[in-house]
Amino acid sequence: MRSITLAGESRTLSKTWRPSPVDLQTKPSTKQGRRQIKQEAIMSQPVDAMLQNLFQLVKNEAQYALDFKVEFDKMESRLDLMIAFMIDTENLKNKNEVAKAAIIKLRGMIYDADNVLTDCIVRDEYKKYRSCFHSYLSDPLFLYKTGKKLKDINTRIEQIEKSLGSFQRDPHHTIHTEDSSHARGFMSQDSYPSETVGLEADLKKIKGWILDTQETLLQIAIVGMGGLGKTTIAQKIFHDNEVLSRFDKIIWVTVSRAFREEHVLKRMLERLGKKVSGFDSSQLLGEFQQVLADKTCLIVMDDVWEMNMEWWTTLCSIFPRRDGKSSCIIITTRNENVANDMGIENSRIHKPDFLNYIDSWSLFSKFAFSSNKGICPNPKFEKIGKDITKKCGGLPLAIKTIGALLAPKIESLASWTQTWESFHDLTTEGRNKSVMASLQLSYDELPSHLKQCLLSFSIYPEDFEVRTEQLIHWWVGEGLIQGKGSKSAIEMGYEYLLQLVKRCLVEAMQQRRYDGRIYNCKIHDMVRELISMNAQEEAFCSFDEKGQQRLTEECRWLGFSNAMQGKPLGNKSKIRALILLVSNIVKHDLKNFGSLTSLRVLDISNSNLKEINAEELFKWISSLKRLANLNLAGVRGLESVPSSIRKLLNLQLLVLTKCVDLKSIHPSITTLRRLILLDSRSCPLENLPRGLGGLSNLQELSGFMVMSQSKGNCCQLIELGELKQMRVLRINLSDDTEVSENELNVLAHLENLKVLGIDAGNCKRNTSEILKKMDRLVPPPALQELYLRNYRHSTLPLWVCPSRLTRLQYLSIENGDLINLAPEVEDDNHHIAWNIEGLCLKFLARLDVNWTDLQNDMPVLRYMEVSHCYKLKGFPCSVKSQSVLEKKSGFWRKN
Repeated sequence: MRSITLAGESRTLSKTWRPSPVDLQTKPSTKQGRRQIKQEAIMSQPVDAMLQNLFQLVKNEAQYALDFKVEFDKMESRLDLMIAFMIDTENLKNKNEVAKAAIIKLRGMIYDADNVLTDCIVRDEYKKYRSCFHSYLSDPLFLYKTGKKLKDINTRIEQIEKSLGSFQRDPHHTIHTEDSSHARGFMSQDSYPSETVGLEADLKKIKGWILDTQETLLQIAIVGMGGLGKTTIAQKIFHDNEVLSRFDKIIWVTVSRAFREEHVLKRMLERLGKKVSGFDSSQLLGEFQQVLADKTCLIVMDDVWEMNMEWWTTLCSIFPRRDGKSSCIIITTRNENVANDMGIENSRIHKPDFLNYIDSWSLFSKFAFSSNKGICPNPKFEKIGKDITKKCGGLPLAIKTIGALLAPKIESLASWTQTWESFHDLTTEGRNKSVMASLQLSYDELPSHLKQCLLSFSIYPEDFEVRTEQLIHWWVGEGLIQGKGSKSAIEMGYEYLLQLVKRCLVEAMQQRRYDGRIYNCKIHDMVRELISMNAQEEAFCSFDEKGQQRLTEECRWLGFSNAMQGKPLGNKSKIRALILLVSNIVKHDLKNFGSLTSLRVLDISNSNLKEINAEELFKWISSLKRLANLNLAGVRGLESVPSSIRKLLNLQLLVLTKCVDLKSIHPSITTLRRLILLDSRSCPLENLPRGLGGLSNLQELSGFMVMSQSKGNCCQLIELGELKQMRVLRINLSDDTEVSENELNVLAHLENLKVLGIDAGNCKRNTSEILKKMDRLVPPPALQELYLRNYRHSTLPLWVCPSRLTRLQYLSIENGDLINLAPEVEDDNHHIAWNIEGLCLKFLARLDVNWTDLQNDMPVLRYMEVSHCYKLKGFPCSVKSQSVLEKKSGFWRKN
């Protein structure tokens, strides 16, 4: 805590001030309560992260506002009405046009306020860096400009306030929502299967679960995005004669978005022929239990969005327990978390895949050529039809609706050609409403912070595979996500992305099964159409009739593509994120980028800069004073990071991974005190500059070379002991590596360190002696993941043992000379076991371990990867090639 004086007023503020959760329905009785409610309201809106960041900066860095206190207070207080309005208008799609415009203006105003605050932060960092300069508070020009900007913001707030005030007072300005009985109601129906193609494997799998089970109550979930065919699969199962013969009663109930127990129970009892008008919840449950007293039952609960777990547990408990008889509940949902929360085992969660090309064409033909028994009458129609089918990306609902749209036009090749050429319009202008409406439901149900994250995918082209690190670094750099508790913003970013995958809106292309960590991802073309439409409506970016991003004055995010090369950006002062999607940058492009004064994120990863001088490039980059994230990963032709890097005083993430030409980083990088991530993995750097220990906010450091203390110009291991916020540390060992006595406890000082990687690949001489020096290190106390690569020693470091690494959950050892993994034994009678849950062993040709011994040493192990470990014995998988083992229901299974 620290005390800050503002214009004669004393306040004590937490360094990381956050409101405590409150019930938004409760009227606050104190100023603090009102502030908490306001903050919670902020966090529930699409502008939540920016507003939250704004208020935190105002509170945490209050000394910057010394001469602007009146304007700052006015700005904060005038936001109240807008926030109250946003509470009342939950869904932007349902707002009056006046309100929509006001919300967009409000977001723009917030961005401008954020710019002002960032300028204050940068100014203060500059003062700290050049302490010999006069204090900026004595700079009348800075004070004048900042005060003028704040007054302008407050004037704009007043205008928005008037618009919203008149909107709320005018009884004719009402918020039109869907009829609640339709949109949020519950339907109970006999749902007959629609036309199906390519679902044979899905049906066989689920039927097998039902027909072979010995459980008294089998619970199954079908999980997938809207339009993927979940309901169709459930319908086929529901009407399968072999399945029906197993049950005395069958019930189909469509749950939809708003879960109300009484409605669901009433519909189910009505399907069983019971009249239940006037019954309360307890009576309904009692009646249901009585009806099923001696019956087996199949229940399909379609379209489940959430579940009252107390009610669900009670419902499951009333099914009769009879030997040899099983009841079954099948749910369909778009959110895997719903199935997990309901206690459905992962082995009973089925995720339908997209249709392959052959099945897609077959399904399309059934609808498009229905008048000709599903047979294409003309090869010219077939070619266009197949092109259209490809655009549907295997999504059954899209294929069926587009096919049905074209069926009446089977005589007009021109109409089919026009449909193909305007495919984007089909999905954004209403002619394919069923697809977009289905996906829009999933979007509308997202929490606001996930909406912003999902919308960012809109800048990537169709079928583009996105690197997860790149995406999350963008989110962090722009302030779309914040750290929470002990988790950093980057860690929260991975959690948010996993939530989008579980909600079936993002597809994980490469994922670690141990913990779900996603490395690469993409979105379905139809989801891209949806989010492009929403991103344009909310003024983040704009798209042409073909769905390609275009440059506009209002653009906030820009994916710079080949089509944009040679075109000047001009004064696009509102752009906050620029992601280059081209492989080459030429001088002409660099000049055309102009002055992007609001830019927070610049990603030119994997570009070729051989035609551009690094000094010239950084001259332009260093003019971006508000830049928070600079991604240069994989850039070719970058030989050095020059001294001009010191001008980026707001920089928080610097990524230099795989810059194969990079030979040096100027020492001025140590002045970037806001830096939270520095990644120089796989770069031919001899060392990192001395002084990194002064970057107290650093949370991730990768590519750190452990050097001798005799090399005074290099950063030493001893410096890292000051980095108390460090979560991830990846270090490299070389022939020059030395660990002095005063450095042995350095890692132990890193109390927040969760991930440690040690790579000895640069050790060419005296490898054994260098690795022995590592034996005396004291490990970090909270370490959860450890990665050892190129460790050419017969035994593990002495500190890699269960008594020293009590919180270790994941251990990965690759390409080494280990002979065994024997755990530490304190005495002859006491065996210490690991708490490791995940283990990866690759390219360890000398490792001699027995499967039974490994299970005894690691009793909670549940996930394992093995590759090229030829001496392993008794393993239930191949140890010569890539194998993955997972423990499910007490048994190990190979995937």
